[in-house]
Amino acid sequence: MDALVYLIDDDSSVRDSLTLLIESAGLSVISFESAENFLNNYNLECPSCLLLDVNMPCMNGLDLQEELIKRSVFIPIIFMSGRARISQSAKAFRAGALDFLEKPFDYEILMSRITEALQKKIEYRKRLNLCIQLGNHFYYLTKREREVLALISEGSSNKEAANILGISNRTVEAHRARIMKKLKVERFVDLVKLTHFNLLCD
Repeated sequence: MDALVYLIDDDSSVRDSLTLLIESAGLSVISFESAENFLNNYNLECPSCLLLDVNMPCMNGLDLQEELIKRSVFIPIIFMSGRARISQSAKAFRAGALDFLEKPFDYEILMSRITEALQKKIEYRKRLNLCIQLGNHFYYLTKREREVLALISEGSSNKEAANILGISNRTVEAHRARIMKKLKVERFVDLVKLTHFNLLCD
């Protein structure tokens, strides 16, 4: 599915000009006149980013950013404003905004930020899918295999793990072999990396 740029601005002339500008770069754009309309219609199934005006009636851009965080919706946000205060930009960045551009802004800078935002979303989706895949693999480990994995991934040798768990060194080796098979890795170093990555997914 193609990448998508969501554009929210209460000024129709701004929406029209930016839509033409972004579409000229080969990207799809869906524009909204309010944050409320966006919340009722967004679809994050494809890689997307949000080009968001700060100062709008009712729900402003910062309010929308806060609402998306509450909903656990990850979408890279590029704020834009013609009369922003320093406190607004600071709040936006603290909440994870990718950039804060002042109108009128340079076309090349805008497109560069949009490209960066879409790449972040693509990377996030890949990471999320990998976390799901890893979670499925780790699900099939037995309690003992998880205990062995935790010890050896923290640096314990087979012998040390055996002593801690009260089992034989050969049993630890057998568990380790089954763990590597279930997690579909061939090298011990990859097993450790995979385990640490899975912890980041939790």
